[in-house]
Amino acid sequence: MSVQTRAVLSAILFATALWLFLIYLLRYTLKALLSYHGWIFESHGKMSTSTKVWLSLVKMFSGRRPLLYSFQASLPRLPVPNVDDTIQRYLESVHPLLDSEQYKQMEILSNDFKESKAAHLQRYLILKSWWATNYSTATLYLLSSPSIKCNLSASLNLFTFLPNKLRALGTVPMCSTQMERMFNTTRIPGIETDIVQHLTDRKHLVVYHKGRFFQVWLYTGGRHLLPSELETQFQRILNDTSEPQPGELKLAALTAGKRVPWARARIKYFSQGSNKVSLDSIESAAFFLTLDDEPQGYDPAITRSLDSYAKSLLHGKCYDRWFDKSFTLISYPNGKMGVNAEHSWADAPIVGHMWEYVLATDCFHLGYTEEGHCKGDVNKGLPYPTRLQWQIPKEVRESLTSFTAIDLMQIADDVDFHGCLFSEFGKGLIKKCRTSPDAFIQLALQLAQFRDQGAFCLTYESSMTRMFRDGRTETVRSCTSEAVAFVRAMEDPSRLAIFRKAADKHQNMYRLAMTGSGIDRHLFCLYIVSKYLGVDSPFLTKVLSEPWKLSTSQTPQQQLNLVDINKFPQYVGAGGGFGPVADDGYGVSYIIVGENLITFHISSKFSSPDTDSYRFGQHIWKAMVDIQALFKPENDKKTVEHSKHVHLENGKKHI
Repeated sequence: MSVQTRAVLSAILFATALWLFLIYLLRYTLKALLSYHGWIFESHGKMSTSTKVWLSLVKMFSGRRPLLYSFQASLPRLPVPNVDDTIQRYLESVHPLLDSEQYKQMEILSNDFKESKAAHLQRYLILKSWWATNYSTATLYLLSSPSIKCNLSASLNLFTFLPNKLRALGTVPMCSTQMERMFNTTRIPGIETDIVQHLTDRKHLVVYHKGRFFQVWLYTGGRHLLPSELETQFQRILNDTSEPQPGELKLAALTAGKRVPWARARIKYFSQGSNKVSLDSIESAAFFLTLDDEPQGYDPAITRSLDSYAKSLLHGKCYDRWFDKSFTLISYPNGKMGVNAEHSWADAPIVGHMWEYVLATDCFHLGYTEEGHCKGDVNKGLPYPTRLQWQIPKEVRESLTSFTAIDLMQIADDVDFHGCLFSEFGKGLIKKCRTSPDAFIQLALQLAQFRDQGAFCLTYESSMTRMFRDGRTETVRSCTSEAVAFVRAMEDPSRLAIFRKAADKHQNMYRLAMTGSGIDRHLFCLYIVSKYLGVDSPFLTKVLSEPWKLSTSQTPQQQLNLVDINKFPQYVGAGGGFGPVADDGYGVSYIIVGENLITFHISSKFSSPDTDSYRFGQHIWKAMVDIQALFKPENDKKTVEHSKHVHLENGKKHI
């Protein structure tokens, strides 16, 4: 090469190396900054100098207009907690639930685990954390074998959580991995474990109506179909009077049943011919749409209409939702809609984020004509929706008719669901009490649980860990010693101080869970490693067998700027719910809507003589009001002081 060529090549290589060096320096500097979580433990309204400097550095290294996935490579990995710390926090969490003899026995089991097996199992988790982006996520959601999606699915009218509000939420990035799996995603059943199948792009959806499956193309001429064109296609399906093929009506019940029988049937009967083609069409679709034939929706004039609406979204008839799809969109003949979401691919805030956008854009951006049709021209030259073809064997048809569907409906009918619209006050008044709305509600749930059952129980609250790469959820064990002390002290004159102590404890537990220092994901992963290595641990077996009689979760309201809910209250999302985790327990999902409304979705089982969802809702209502009453003297004093201040200021103006 000539001298000039060598110089040019050297310059290119040097510039490339320098560019890569700067990119990686920026990435790892940002990762180091995002590994700092001291800000989250600071008191609300106060910010230390170190946190202010940290925030400035994060903003500086983040760039002006970061995109959705800009921070993925810079997010820190979820740390593996110290075993001793996890066990200590676990013992602290169960102390108020066990008598002295039971607690002593648990201490013996935990000490034996620490001294004999813990270090060995912990080394494997640390090793995994070095090469996996997240040591806990991969094993968490696909190993179970539920009999119906009442536990894993959610009506969105939906399912899980998020913190009350992060002061640095506009600066600190969250992992966006779950976002990309929203469409073209299906949970595929397996003999030992399921897998999540995600396809990069698909151009169709599958529609279910009166027992028939239709494939509808979403593109024409290289563009998306317009809303008016989609309306045309859906109307064609509604006008179709053809009958379901043999076995087609209840085919989707296979996805609601136990996973292993479905996996075997899928291999045996749906791996070739028209069955494979049709199943591939469903599993590769962008999402699944059910055009329901029975009206649903909330109507204040109809008692428990919200309960019926939620149950329909949660399980329907058990054969009219494809429960393996990332989500099933459900449209009712009276114009109401909802979503049933599968849980393995993502958590509630992801689908909730999408649903808030749908609610806001449907009427305010897209809009309808005066006759109620979608705006835009109608393209009558669109190809008609295609019926999926099935050749379902006799043994599968008999199973769907006589066993599977009947068993599933018995399970579904056993779900006692109640929607409680708490309108006495909302987060606006709670914040005036200088406490966290989430902590306030969680302590109200503990008070309601004690009044309902006369005892305390192991309580699950879902927390997010999306500040870490591929982060999902962690458990906040809300029934703390401080919470128990508060509930027992409700007749004590000093109960307000006890409440604040319990609320502070809950907030600290939540923050620990969010920052990678939770209890349950670590213990679960240690249990998985012990099973893999054939190591028997009575302590871990005992921990994993404990029932969550009260399972709770907050559905976040994330896009408050899309709709003015004070001006358009009819466009408020109702949040969502999930089925009870324990047969004799409750599942409670709640959403804090604006300043003056909190919606609770409560589930239990009719077959349990000890639970009643409506009764529990009444206990929640009274608990919320009773706790708020503790602050009334304090609020009244503030009101008087404010009035004096206003009077003084007015006086100065007059002078």
